[in-house]
Parts: sequence; C-alpha cells; structure tokens
Amino acid sequence: MTHALNIVWNPSEGIDLGFFIIRFYSLMFVIAFGLGWYIMKKIFERENESIENLDSLFVWTVLATLIGARLGHVLFYDWEYFRNHLAEIFLPFRFSPQFEFTGYQGLASHGAAISIIIAMYYYSKTVIKKPLLWILDRVVIAVASGAIFVRFGNFFNSEIVGKKTDSAFGIQFIRDHFSPREAVSLTNIANPTEAYAAIATNPKFAPLLQQVPMKHPAQLYEAFCYIFVFVLLYFLYWKTEARNKRGYLFGLFLVLLWTIRFIVEFVKESQGGFESSLGLFSTGQWLSIPFIFIGFYFIYTADKPIKIN
Repeated sequence: MTHALNIVWNPSEGIDLGFFIIRFYSLMFVIAFGLGWYIMKKIFERENESIENLDSLFVWTVLATLIGARLGHVLFYDWEYFRNHLAEIFLPFRFSPQFEFTGYQGLASHGAAISIIIAMYYYSKTVIKKPLLWILDRVVIAVASGAIFVRFGNFFNSEIVGKKTDSAFGIQFIRDHFSPREAVSLTNIANPTEAYAAIATNPKFAPLLQQVPMKHPAQLYEAFCYIFVFVLLYFLYWKTEARNKRGYLFGLFLVLLWTIRFIVEFVKESQGGFESSLGLFSTGQWLSIPFIFIGFYFIYTADKPIKIN
C-alpha cells in the first residue's frame, strides 16, 4: 500500500550530550513551563503586579500540573491496576512481576486542569489577593501555550497515537507497535535504540516494518489546534477589552480546548478508563463534556468590559 507522506516515526530519545541525554519529552515540558512563565511575566508587568508573586505562581502551577496529571491518570484511566499497586502512583518503579524502572508513564490533562484550578484558588486567596477568575483568565493563556508542547512531547514519545488510517496523514509509529523487548528479540540487536533504527532503515527488516500500520498522528492534530486556541486567547487579552470581562477568557479556553479534545478523540486509540461501562464516547470525551459546559457558563455570565481610563 502506498502512502502519501511515507513517514516512519522513530525519533531518537533526545539530545545526547555524552554524559547526559536531554530527552525530548522532558524538553517539551521545560519549554512549556518556561514559555508559560515568560507569558505570565509580560501579563504581570502590564497589570502592574509584583514579579515576586510570579515565582510562587510558577511553583504552584508546576506542582499542580504534575500531581494533578498523575492522579488524573490513576483515577480516570488505570485505577484497576493502581488500587493494587498504590506505591507505584508516585514512585517511578514497578515492583511486579519484577522490579523495573518505568518513569512516570501516564499523565492525564483532565486531572491537571482540575488541579490547576484548585491551585489557582489557593494562589488567588493567599498570594495575589485577587478574585479567582482574574488569575484564571490570564493563566489559561500560558496553559494553552504549554498544551502545544506537551502534545509535541507525546508525539516524540510515540504515545497517545491515533487509530489506523489509509489517509495521507498516517504515520508508522514503530515504538508504539513494538516494545523495546520485542524489538530486541525480533532483530537480535541487544540495544533497543539500535533495534528500532534497524527496523526503520535496514532493508533486512523490511517485513517487520510492513507489520507497522499507518495511524493518525492524533498528538499533532491536537497540538496544531491548540496553537489556534493560544493565538486567539493571546490576541483577545492584548488587543481587546475581553480581559476585563471576568471569566470570559477562562470560559472560552475551556470550550475551545476541550471541544478540540472531544473531536480528536474520535480518531484516537482507546486510552482505557471507564468508557467500556458507559459506552458511546471514550473516557477522554466523557471527561471533556463537563469542562465544555462549564466554559459556556462562564462565557455567558462574564462581566461586562470594565473601561479603564
């Protein structure tokens, strides 16, 4: 079967500095948080807010994102496993069937969203001493920019892939199809990275490559759509009076981002969770629906623009 783009996706793990590898997934998170800090710095300067308050905002946002995303994955997508392996929720190890370093595999954006809102409530009451919606209307601009790079990170990790497709956008995700152990076993190459590279490029392993189906790059679909969300929110904040309609930007963010998530879920492979018991939609879609309705509520109840002389 011919394919228009003919992309075989087998990226390196990261930038090898010799003594240390900067993993692309981690780098995308660093860029996301770094860009978010820069955006909020510009906003604080415009609003004449103390930059000292920005440091605590950064810390609370990072902690809320990571903890909330982890708990979201555990509770929404994989509780059947983690309820019998509680220690593995926050430890980057697997203890059975054998001890194994796994890293933190599994982060859910819905959990991160809930956690960030809770953290912003605490921050607004104890640090900046402003209404919750004031900070939410502004921090969502940074969050939208960060979401772009998180999805790029998923793409580098060959995770959250889409369903099989014959369209011109399909990509062969080698690392999604073969586990490191399978790649080593099938190629007899001891190093998993070299084994993956051999499957991708060595004609000797062409039959293995032919086994890898074309799938939608769902991560890229989301990332490019999130660019639109970020640009729109950024424009509305800096060029219009929308920033003075309390709750409007926050509501718009919820509607746009989670509607995109809802739509893209149609071409994603199942991530598990409770979708089998509810049916009709995926777990990600069911979790997105409440956010969309909440977003509409804040849009239609937003305060009128406040004229500032």
